[in-house]
Amino acid sequence: MIATGRTGIGRIKASGSARSGAEHWWRQRLTAIANLPLVVWFVVSAVSLSGAGYEEVRAWLGGLFNSTMMVLLVVSLFWHARLGVQVVLEDYVHDRALRLAARLGLDLLAVALAVSCLLAILVVSLGS
Repeated sequence: MIATGRTGIGRIKASGSARSGAEHWWRQRLTAIANLPLVVWFVVSAVSLSGAGYEEVRAWLGGLFNSTMMVLLVVSLFWHARLGVQVVLEDYVHDRALRLAARLGLDLLAVALAVSCLLAILVVSLGS
């Protein structure tokens, strides 16, 4: 062990805090709570639309309430998923460069998939 002039607790205190753990935890819980009513709404809507044709679904999604709920669902789900996968990466990817690359890839993938879903909602709700 290298002598640093500090006790064990001194070294721990000197390392500081990332100060992002609690914020990350709260964001994950808030998106989980937001997902509950949104997913229930989606399941009920999907069941009520079972057997409906494209025009019926398009008309349904063309309504302001339903399109807004779909947008909220997509944003909340992808944000929640990104937060969850980030925790896994931080816990299990130990190489700093690889972890940074994985986080960057995760962010790009989450944004790309969310934007694709949002564009699909826009196209269908406005009519194609």
